[in-house]
Amino acid sequence: MVFFEVKERIGYITMNRPEKRNALSYEMVTELTEAFARAEADPSVKVVVLAAHGDAFCAGADLQSLQQMQTNSFEENLTDSNHLKELFLKIYQLKKVVIAEVQGHALAGGCGLTSVCDFVFAVPEAKFGYTEVKIGFVPAMVLVFLIRKIGEQKARQLLLSGELYQGNEALQLGLCHVLTSRTTLRDEVTTFAQKLINNNSGNSMQLTKEMIDRVQSMTLAEALDFAAHKNAEARASADCKKGIEAFLKKEKLTW
Repeated sequence: MVFFEVKERIGYITMNRPEKRNALSYEMVTELTEAFARAEADPSVKVVVLAAHGDAFCAGADLQSLQQMQTNSFEENLTDSNHLKELFLKIYQLKKVVIAEVQGHALAGGCGLTSVCDFVFAVPEAKFGYTEVKIGFVPAMVLVFLIRKIGEQKARQLLLSGELYQGNEALQLGLCHVLTSRTTLRDEVTTFAQKLINNNSGNSMQLTKEMIDRVQSMTLAEALDFAAHKNAEARASADCKKGIEAFLKKEKLTW
């Protein structure tokens, strides 16, 4: 259900259930989680791209999963919910930058997937939305991440309305960062990924992601103390020493 390949330091994770609009079954979530763990552990991978085959990026939970929910016990539903939570958390806290390459609609849980990525490149016709409230469900896990990402006011608009957004509206709401045509989507994503790979320290991006995640649950004093320690830690790193030396010597540095 999920392909993984590495090309020029980019780890491509591709959902491969086009006939099911890449819907999130339990097995699909398992394979995605395993693929992200594999990409994170692979030293040849510096940036990860999440993509999909077919017309849709991801339509959310599949029909079988929705039907199963109706007969599951609370404990079974909790186990399933935690399974999805682990995937979202894995992507959000991944030690490497994650770019979503959205070639089609990203709905409900599919929109949740894009929400936990660091960057989202999309085609103008791709629709984004959290439609759970329209079927009596709740966008539970993604709510936690979405408020962090775009703020409470915009999150309320998206989560409570259940409406779909595309193009410039999706861009303005922070659901995607770059709009590009289907024919240029992969090239745009690859070019941006290579820019991050060649221009930025992997260690610095990892530390920055960790800080963005952790400081939001701290008091101001705790956050500043944590930041000071990370600052000192970064200064002692091999990457920082290499970068400063190149800067002082006015040498071009390729990471």
